[in-house]
Order: sequence, then structure tokens, then C-alpha cells
Amino acid sequence: MITKQTSDFSTLDFVSGETLLIDKPLHWSSFKVIHKLRQVISEKKIGHAGTLDPLATGLLIICTGKLTKQISSFQDLQKTYTGTFTLGGVTASMDSEMEVTNPMPFNRITEEEIYAAKKLFEGEIEQTPPMYSAVNYGGKKLYELARKGKTVVRSSRRVTIYNFSITKIDLPEINFEIACSKGTYIRVLAHDLGEKLGCGAYLSSLRRTAIGNFSVSEALTVEEFAEKYEKKLFI
Repeated sequence: MITKQTSDFSTLDFVSGETLLIDKPLHWSSFKVIHKLRQVISEKKIGHAGTLDPLATGLLIICTGKLTKQISSFQDLQKTYTGTFTLGGVTASMDSEMEVTNPMPFNRITEEEIYAAKKLFEGEIEQTPPMYSAVNYGGKKLYELARKGKTVVRSSRRVTIYNFSITKIDLPEINFEIACSKGTYIRVLAHDLGEKLGCGAYLSSLRRTAIGNFSVSEALTVEEFAEKYEKKLFI
């Protein structure tokens, strides 16, 4: 496992397989991270264990070479996120990528109402994947249909919210920490919470802090990894 604590880059074998912990930066797609790493290590066989949206930051687990066969074992692990919900409106993407529509008053929402609504999203819950997602529908990604102005009926999915903590309320913002199962959409949770409160809400920031027992505090940025790897090559 290649982490911030890894000091000996001279023994790495990306063909036989290595696992990297990477801290994805804001505005990068998960694929862009993969593309950059392919350039650094000259290994085409690389995959990640669970994507992050471009507006999210945090932990990606990357497998190379023969270890890409083990990606599914990481994908099934519990995920932990921190971030912010913003009350008072909705967006088509359910996050801050798109403009807020249908602004609604939120000033009368009390902390008691927020905590009561939060409890409705603990344990096993049903979620409907958003139109702006990579879910396949009839051979196309949902976001491809959404960008053409189309909406289709999606089947709901059962996911598990193991922990949902509100860490700060400063309306219209609600800061949170959530531990959840594979397949959970935090932006859908934001949207659904806003519906329960009657004022709308969207996901305005998101950071993945852990996957199973692996923490983002152990992760390297892409730049840090590239620097360490290149120094090894030229020593």
C-alpha cells in the first residue's frame, strides 16, 4: 500500500500490482487522476475503487497491474464523508455544479426540525439515482439523457447510512459527517433532506475522508506521488 508513510519507491512494481491512496483535488474527475498516474508510471492497467464527482475531494484507492482484479474488494467497503448541505433551493444535479432553481425560504427552519428530519435518513433507506449520474439506462448514461433534457423513471436502491452526524448548523448551511454503504449518493441525501424540511437543499461541498480503515490522512496528492516517484527514478 503506497501512502504518505511510504519511503522506498525503488521496489515498486506497478505491473505485478500496487495499491495507492490518492487525495483527489477539487475539479478533477476520477478519470483525470487515473490518466495522470498512467503518464507518471507508464502503466496502462490502472483502476479506482469508487469514483468521486469533480466537485468532491478526498480519498481514491487506486490499483495497478494485476491488483486491479482486487478493486471490487475495496468498492464494497464502508465510505465516510464530510461536507455541507445548503438549504433554500434545489439544483438539477443536486449539487453546486448547476444553478439553484426554485429558491425557497429557510429562515423558519429550526434545529429541532433539522435533527428530526435527519433521523429519517439513518439505517437502511431507499434512494433513487439522480438523472445526472453515470447509471446505465438503455445503453446510455443517465447524464447523457439529462443533458438532452430527458427524464426517465429510475428504480430506487436500498443503501445503508451507518452514521449521520450534524457537526454544525449555520443556516443556510448544515455541516455533516456520514458513514454509508457502497452506492450511496450524498447529493440525493441532500435533496431528499431538503424535501422533508420543505425548503429544498443541495450538496455544496463533499470530501471523502475514509474507505473502510483507509484514511485520506494517509493519502498522497497526485503531485506528491509524482514527485516521490520521479526522485526515485533519478537517484
